[in-house]
Amino acid sequence: MARVIGNDEHISDAANNWDSFQVLRGRVSVLRIAPDARLMPYLELAGFGSVALIRSSDLHFDILSALVERWRPETHTFHLPCGECTVTLEDVALQLGLPIDGSPVTGVSSFTDPAALCYQLLEDSPEDGESYFSGLKFTWLKAKIGQLSANASECELMCAARAYIMHMIGAVLMPDANGDNVHLMYLPLLANLSTARSYSWGSAVLAMLYRELCRATKMKVHDIGGCLILLQS
Repeated sequence: MARVIGNDEHISDAANNWDSFQVLRGRVSVLRIAPDARLMPYLELAGFGSVALIRSSDLHFDILSALVERWRPETHTFHLPCGECTVTLEDVALQLGLPIDGSPVTGVSSFTDPAALCYQLLEDSPEDGESYFSGLKFTWLKAKIGQLSANASECELMCAARAYIMHMIGAVLMPDANGDNVHLMYLPLLANLSTARSYSWGSAVLAMLYRELCRATKMKVHDIGGCLILLQS
């Protein structure tokens, strides 16, 4: 196998020595809970209706690792025998249905009262205060989504929709390699679901995928995060 980059730190150099080569790892399962039909209008309103239809995907990390071997951080492109290619914003828009225009997805990294924020936007708060440091746990978000009663009010439905979007962000769209939580910084952007779609969520997803691809090219890194279902497709 020919070297992709003349850099001893690139994973493609490990591919020349089959004894040292390791297939990357990451989170295999993605969002497997279908949203309550009552949540769909709110998910559509926020710009996450299409991606909410994604149930699961079997990720093939041997294929993903082969792609990483061909990734060049200098140009953010794959160098293949047939030429260069990359994942684009058009791919994000067509395959995930996320908005790619609008305001950048930015937020504060710490909060003076995270419990109050959760009560305001999710009508609930994790019992363990320390969980705020790492983010909201997927198990807690799933439980929150599953608590909808048959006669849930509009406010309760909106809170459940926010919880579902947070779960999608952390598990499908912008996951890290091994975590089981999602950072709280995304929650304030969902305070008003009608304006949530004004953010360029697609750009944020693509930027994180690029960052994870660049990180994964280093030989000492053995995991990868980001929207892997987009990369694999």
